[in-house]
Amino acid sequence: MRREYFEERYGGIPDTRYQGFVEHKLTDILIISTCAVLCGLDEPEGIALFGKERIEFFRERFGINKAPSQSTISRIFNMVDGDQIAGVVIEIMKETLKHDGRVIALDGKTICSTSGVHGTREKLHILTAYEVENGITLGQLCIPEKTNEIPSARDLLEIIDINGKIITADAMHCQRETCAAVIGHGGDYVFGLKGNQPKLHDDIELYIQDCINDPLIKVETAQTAEKNGSRCEIRTCYVAPTLAWLACLPLWPGFRKAFAILRQTTDNGVTTKEWSYYITSLNVSAKELLTIVRKHWGIESMHWILDVVFGEDECRVFSNNGQKTLNILRKYGVALWKQYIASLPQKTKPTLRKTMLKALLTPQLLVDALLLSLNVTSL
Repeated sequence: MRREYFEERYGGIPDTRYQGFVEHKLTDILIISTCAVLCGLDEPEGIALFGKERIEFFRERFGINKAPSQSTISRIFNMVDGDQIAGVVIEIMKETLKHDGRVIALDGKTICSTSGVHGTREKLHILTAYEVENGITLGQLCIPEKTNEIPSARDLLEIIDINGKIITADAMHCQRETCAAVIGHGGDYVFGLKGNQPKLHDDIELYIQDCINDPLIKVETAQTAEKNGSRCEIRTCYVAPTLAWLACLPLWPGFRKAFAILRQTTDNGVTTKEWSYYITSLNVSAKELLTIVRKHWGIESMHWILDVVFGEDECRVFSNNGQKTLNILRKYGVALWKQYIASLPQKTKPTLRKTMLKALLTPQLLVDALLLSLNVTSL
């Protein structure tokens, strides 16, 4: 990306330092930090070293003549409002990356390292709206660890465009008010159903199981199978034939179908079975419902990448502002590299970890990915 692009976006973030003593512009620090995180470095020490070792790259591409120190980067991360940076980076993702998918998954993640020494502080919990097809974070809210995530999800739905989209979430968010919020904003929903709605769950479970076991009742089904080494998983979707019998149906806005998914997993000769139940406002086939539920796990995969690839839970930045900043930059990295890897012509694609390592060693790869996202030929 050109420096002017970053100046326009990052330039609106307030810099509260006394400007007469400022040696490094806030935009410069954020540019270096963004590029470092895209290469897999996400703590002040690594970012500072990256800036120092790649100063010729930053001078040539972004007009940055001097890299900030670790202490300067740490102070900036502590000082600058992490929510404002998150808002800017989300807009950068929306502007430069493809986000035309239909399924938006809601899920929260706690950053374990924010608890401080011996768990002396409350952990930071971030609720994310994630467009799963393209890996884009469309919005997020940072909430205290012990705050109820349910009303925060409805707040998040107010700040993202869900018209024509499908909202997926786990059973925690299977609430009438949340269904109403989705329908009221022109979206549809697929929500897990568990013990937090015990009567509805038990009624639907009993009905679907009775229908499956009755040879006179035709139950719409769809099935997929996935094999990975010795592990094989078969997923079967069963759609409830009707909901006309359900007395509480009018109380749930948009509720049109209920369905179950049976997951049969065989690993080294041992088979396990797991049933899950769902409600939805969609009037679609069992095959499509199976696909939508499978897509929801994209946000779980993203959270796994934040922990395993980026090491988020081990990050020793103790300010919430710093953690929020690094979290959204990691999410930008996930989205950028996911789309870049998908664009590569070879059949066997490199992993995210290998791609970031190559970008760390070969800055031109980072340039190529940014160029692809902007659909331009030069920086």
